[in-house]
Amino acid sequence: MGEVSRQSGLPDLGRNSTMNFVPEVYSGKLVEKFYKTTVFGEIASTDYEGEIAGFGSNVKIRTVPDITVADYVIGNGLNAVYPSSTAVTLSIDKAKSFAVALNLVDQRQSDIDMADVFANEASIKLRIAADVDMLAAIPASVSVDNQGRSAGADSDSIDLGDSTTPLSLTKTNIVDTLVDWGTVLDEQNVPDEGRWAVLPPWAIALIKKSDLRIASLAGDGVSILRNGKVGEIDRFTIYQSRNLLAQTTPGLANYAMFGHSAGLTFASQIVECEMVANPNDFGWIVRGLMVYGYGVIEGKYVGTAVIKRG
Repeated sequence: MGEVSRQSGLPDLGRNSTMNFVPEVYSGKLVEKFYKTTVFGEIASTDYEGEIAGFGSNVKIRTVPDITVADYVIGNGLNAVYPSSTAVTLSIDKAKSFAVALNLVDQRQSDIDMADVFANEASIKLRIAADVDMLAAIPASVSVDNQGRSAGADSDSIDLGDSTTPLSLTKTNIVDTLVDWGTVLDEQNVPDEGRWAVLPPWAIALIKKSDLRIASLAGDGVSILRNGKVGEIDRFTIYQSRNLLAQTTPGLANYAMFGHSAGLTFASQIVECEMVANPNDFGWIVRGLMVYGYGVIEGKYVGTAVIKRG
């Protein structure tokens, strides 16, 4: 048995279904469900998505240059300066794949749309794998003023914790802590709109138990089981994730992260999605390949804290 045509002759994916397997449709379902479940896809810019050619692609991203402002004196003329900006390379150098076997007997007896089932399961696995990779990579590229026990570009006194002395969080101080994180970004002139913070579930529980309980319900009606969004506090959209990098030292908990969407970039693409005959059984194999890349493009727009339960 060879590869089956994607255009015609494929079996129904449900008992009553008349829809053939269409790779473009299936890929679209995977992408849609992936973005509704991943946290990184919510907190990062995806402006460069359409520039991916495939695995190994490189996308050049120009950062916004610093503009010099000078005093103006009539008659003295203007000294025009050509601003220069550095280019950041977004490398599409990560790949995740899946392959799901569909038995012919099971398929004929199924009364559900197996394409949806596969898309759900694949998106969950892709989310976990990609989020773990991406969230773990952020701390290494954060500005020195946005981390540690003496954070703040101006104040130099905001405690964000470190691996030796993590920041202890309780339901009493969790909201004040988020306000401090906002100050860290304020001192870097980070815009208010587009700010985010990502916390582990136990820290989200502290918000729900704090005096600002209602904030945990201030989302947009989208379940946090889908994209981790919890609500908004002090200009931050709050997200929940179990995929934050954990500290290895006994007794310590997690990194927490905060920032602005302009500080991160992310792009992904389903480059292969196909159904082929199973060479070892009666039925088919649905398989797909997703390539993606991510990076911190502006370190001062991102901050990290090392936190533990108080």
